[in-house]
Amino acid sequence: MTRRRWIALLTALGILLAAAITTAAVTRGSGHNEAEDSPVLAPPTTPSTVTATTHRTTTTFKLPQPDAPPADPYAPTPIVQVGVIEIPKIGLVHQVYEGITLTVIDHGPGHWPGSAMPCQRGNTVFPGHRVTHSHPFLNLDQVAVGDQIVFHMPGHDCVYAATGTQIVSPSDLWVTDPTPTPTVTLIACHPKHSAAQRIVVKGKLIADIRRPGT
Repeated sequence: MTRRRWIALLTALGILLAAAITTAAVTRGSGHNEAEDSPVLAPPTTPSTVTATTHRTTTTFKLPQPDAPPADPYAPTPIVQVGVIEIPKIGLVHQVYEGITLTVIDHGPGHWPGSAMPCQRGNTVFPGHRVTHSHPFLNLDQVAVGDQIVFHMPGHDCVYAATGTQIVSPSDLWVTDPTPTPTVTLIACHPKHSAAQRIVVKGKLIADIRRPGT
């Protein structure tokens, strides 16, 4: 084969490889805004802060422990609805699901596996999208202290009152730590259209209302 034909063959192979890489990337990110699309907290490359580590290691309560963030945020996960979240202050009523992969959170806020379920003693954690898909947590920044966060679960309603809002880094996993009393943690990207930080709304359980006949 002549030198000219070798060059032409190598050029064609390079074009095909680039096209394949581009197609794979588009397919994997289909339907996602990569700038703001992963409200799930990510583990830091170095150990977390001393405060967070101390908090985790000194707790004496046998409370639900949140699982580690998924290694593959796009891993296929069954879509299982566990209830409905309602935040009257921002007009939110939305289904919530089990799991925190993007394949789940694309449908609505996801319950962090291993964390407490609503009404249960411990910290119930729900990340959700802020500006993509159905953007359930779009106005999470408007939730003020005392505002209600309600989970309509099978047979009962769990009513929390917001206790505060904070902005943290994507590696601040300590916000998911177990708590000795029933609390809730809602997580979304911050600011809007960016994944640079996370907005976290915390709340405490104020009522567990059983529905008639349950």
